[in-house]
Amino acid sequence: MKLKFLGGVGTVTGSRYLLSDEKHRLLVDCGMYQGVKHLRKRNWTPFQVDPATINAVVLTHAHIDHTGYLPALVKHGFKGKIYCTKATYELCKVLLPDAGYLQEEDAKYAFRKKFSRHENPEPLFTEKDAREALKHFEPIHFHEHFEPVKGFDVMFSPAGHILGSACVHVTHKGSDRTVVFTGDVGRMNDMIMRPPEPIQKADVLVCESTYGNRLHQDGDPERELADIINKTVERGGIILMPSFAVGRAQILLYLIHKLMGEDRIPTLPVYLNSPMAIKATEIFCKHHKEHKLSNEQCQLIDAKTEFVRSVEESIELNNKRYPCVIVSASGMASGGRVLHHLKTLLPNPRNSIVFAGFQAPGTRGDTLTSGADEVKIHGEYWPVKAEVYNVDTLSAHGDYKEIIEWLGQGSLKPDKVYVTHGESLPADCMRKHIEARLGWHAEVPELFDEVEV
Repeated sequence: MKLKFLGGVGTVTGSRYLLSDEKHRLLVDCGMYQGVKHLRKRNWTPFQVDPATINAVVLTHAHIDHTGYLPALVKHGFKGKIYCTKATYELCKVLLPDAGYLQEEDAKYAFRKKFSRHENPEPLFTEKDAREALKHFEPIHFHEHFEPVKGFDVMFSPAGHILGSACVHVTHKGSDRTVVFTGDVGRMNDMIMRPPEPIQKADVLVCESTYGNRLHQDGDPERELADIINKTVERGGIILMPSFAVGRAQILLYLIHKLMGEDRIPTLPVYLNSPMAIKATEIFCKHHKEHKLSNEQCQLIDAKTEFVRSVEESIELNNKRYPCVIVSASGMASGGRVLHHLKTLLPNPRNSIVFAGFQAPGTRGDTLTSGADEVKIHGEYWPVKAEVYNVDTLSAHGDYKEIIEWLGQGSLKPDKVYVTHGESLPADCMRKHIEARLGWHAEVPELFDEVEV
């Protein structure tokens, strides 16, 4: 069995790994590149392997940097099945069509405003393409063994990152070798998600390294949020929270309503302005047995949040002049309705913009949290006068200490570890941590490297 790194190397986006033997090809994750322009341009280059020659795809979780290229893969000839956990499938039914719709809308907007270099800007894929890709999905239970490709036995174990997230265990029957892909690994003591399940066996491990050179702050996210909201309300401002639709939006809503219930912040209108996040919240409530929140706590979020569904309602939010909280996708401010809110709210020093977790280099979230005094949105530069925060303690990624602790829990002793899904420095730091603390041989691969498993 061979492993080829088609993406997710030297960056935290575009996760794509190809397993193959003499007769078959299995793709693990099929992510879209996000962030800086030279990475986004990779989405438009021909896929490294002819999609028609890939027999099946297996997904770690639903986030777009792990699933977002699937509609394009199908569009360009992939005909096999796409396997994932049941919650991941339900989330992809929301995320992928929404991604296609947003791409179509962004292309139309770029055409109308003439800020694209292309005379007739086209989306990478459409909503129709995404719905076509969903016909290929096959949901599987955690811990259920299945054979997506002849000779490849696969099993999912909980990774604790978001709803439905999994480590992918692949055993090649011909060589009796097992490779495990961690996907994105959750926190050991997350406020909502249960901790990742220990891995017991792997000959080869492919491990993420988003926080390979950093530790999460020891701060109290409840107190931090309360301080930000109270200060903003005192000066008559609005709190905008760019948020990932899956996981982060739900924890933010839970914390805001919890703080209100404990009288630690004033009672304010709370708006969730993202059709995708609204549907994801409904799925989150449906699968409450997979996380720590009870059904009653989920219903509280649902009952006390004002869901903004239509474009007209979204536009109306920009006319608000009194304190309120707006949670809107996307988490790194890379697209969607949140951009229109940023254009309205950033120039006013009374307002606050609150990010919650890792911001990939090159994204607007990274630009804003790094202290920029202006940011480019829809072809124009907008002044940054509002207060900008990043509540990093709400990150859904384990830091290097948490991941090392998690890896050391079971009886795992791989022959080789490949460190991926991290910028160059964090990935190399994670390699050193793995070698120093666990004594395992670790390596940071280059893009398109192919190795024997």
